[in-house]
Amino acid sequence: MLTATHLLALMPVILVAATVLVVMLGIAWRRRHTPAALVTAAGLGLSLLALLLVSPMAPIETPLMVIDGLALFAMTWILLAALASIGLAHAYLGGFAGPREEFYLLLLSATTGAMVLVASRHLATLFLGLELLSMPLYGMLAYAFHERRSLEAGIKYLVLSAAGTAFLLFGMALLYAQSGRLDLAGLAASLVEPGVWALSGAALMLVGLGFKLSIVPFHLWTPDVYEGGPAPAVMFLASVSKLAVFVVLLRLVLAVPAFQGLEGVMGALALISMLVGNLLALAQSNLKRLLAYSSIAHFGYLLVALAVVNGATLETGMVYLVTYLVATLGALGVITLMSTPWRGEEATALHEYRGLFWRRPFLAGVLTVCLLSLAGIPPTIGFIGKFYIIALGVEAERWWLVAGIVLGSAIGLYYYLRVLVTLYLPGPRMPRFDAPEDWHRRAGGLVVVGLALLVLLLGVYPIPLIESLEWVMAMKRA
Repeated sequence: MLTATHLLALMPVILVAATVLVVMLGIAWRRRHTPAALVTAAGLGLSLLALLLVSPMAPIETPLMVIDGLALFAMTWILLAALASIGLAHAYLGGFAGPREEFYLLLLSATTGAMVLVASRHLATLFLGLELLSMPLYGMLAYAFHERRSLEAGIKYLVLSAAGTAFLLFGMALLYAQSGRLDLAGLAASLVEPGVWALSGAALMLVGLGFKLSIVPFHLWTPDVYEGGPAPAVMFLASVSKLAVFVVLLRLVLAVPAFQGLEGVMGALALISMLVGNLLALAQSNLKRLLAYSSIAHFGYLLVALAVVNGATLETGMVYLVTYLVATLGALGVITLMSTPWRGEEATALHEYRGLFWRRPFLAGVLTVCLLSLAGIPPTIGFIGKFYIIALGVEAERWWLVAGIVLGSAIGLYYYLRVLVTLYLPGPRMPRFDAPEDWHRRAGGLVVVGLALLVLLLGVYPIPLIESLEWVMAMKRA
C-alpha cells in the first residue's frame, strides 16, 4: 500500500512526469521553442533537487520500486545527461523545418522511463520502465523523418527493439514458471538453486537486454542507428538509455542467482564485444559510426564486471559507466555543435573535422579530451575506469578477460588517435561544416566544455565519485 512517505520518495519521478504534462499543455496553447526547452530543463532541475531531499530517507521500498543508493546515483546521472541533451538539442533544432517542441516531450517521457527502470524491484516495473524508455526513442531517432537515414534509424531501432522485448518477456515467463514470483526478492529466495527453466529464462532476458546495450552478437542495429538518428537523440540513446538498461541488468545479476549462473556466458559475450567492437571501428571514416562501434566495445568491458560477481562488482561497474557516460556525451556533443543548426545533414565524416583545431581550438580540445578518456589515457577519468575493470579481472584471476581488455584497448587507441591526428592537420580552405561563431556563448557550448572539464577533474581527483559509490554500497549492505 502506497503511503505519503512512498509518494515523497517517488517525487523525482513524479516531477519529470508532471513536466511532460506541462510541456504538452504549453504546446497546445502556443508553440514556442525556447520556452518549451526552458520548462523541460526546469522540470529536470527540480527533479534533481528532489533527489537531494529524498536521499536522507533512502532506502525506501514501494510495492514495485525501490529508492536506494543505486537508484539515486543512477537517477542523478540520468537527469544530468538529459539536461546535457536538452542544452545541445535547443541549438541543433534551431534550423529544423517543422515542429520542434515535441522533441522535448519525447525526451521527458524517455527520462521518466529510465528513472522507473533503474528503481525497479519487480519484473512488471522493469518491463513498463523499459518500454516507456524505448518508445519515445523511436520518435526521437526518426524525428527528422523527411531525411531517409533518420526514418531508417527509427524503424530499425523499433523493429529490433521489439524483437528484444519479445525475448525479454519470454524469459520473464520462464522465471515465473519455475519460481511463481516476479519481484526480485522473491526470485532470489525461490531460485537459490536455479533449474533449467530459470537459467533459460535468465539467458533469454540477457538476450533482450543485450539488444538494448548493443552487445555482440545483438549489435547490428547500432552503427546505422547512430549514423542516421539526429545527434541529440543519439546522445540520449548512447547515454541515458544504456545507463538505465545496464543498471537494471546489474540489479538482476546481483539479486537473482539464475543470472549469476550465466557468468561464463557473460564473460564470453564480454570478450567478443571488446574485440569485435574495436576491430570494426578500425575501418570507419564516419565519426558517429566509429563511436557506435566504440560503445559496443565499452559495454564489452562493462560486462566483465557482471561476469565477475564479487564485492567490487557494483562499484567497478558504476565507475566505468560514469567514465563512459561523460566522455560519450562530450564527444557526441561536439558532433551536435558542428551540425548546429540542423541543415538536413550532419558533420559526421572524418574529413570534415580536418583542421578543426585551427578553426575552433577549444572545441577540438573538448573532443581530444573525450576521445583520450574513451581510450583510457591518463589523466582523464577513462583511465580510472579501465584501472577498475582490469583490477577486477586480476583479482578474480580471469586472465583471458584481462588479456581481452588490454588487447581491445590497444586496438581502440589506434582509431582514437587517427581521429585526433585529423583534428590537428592543416585544414581545407572552405570547410563544409563548422560550429557557429558564438558556440561558446550557447548552452550547448557550455555543456561540452563542462563535460571536458569533468573528464579531467574526475581523472585527476576521482575521490568524490568513489566516495559516492561507497555510500551506495554501504546502503546496499544495510
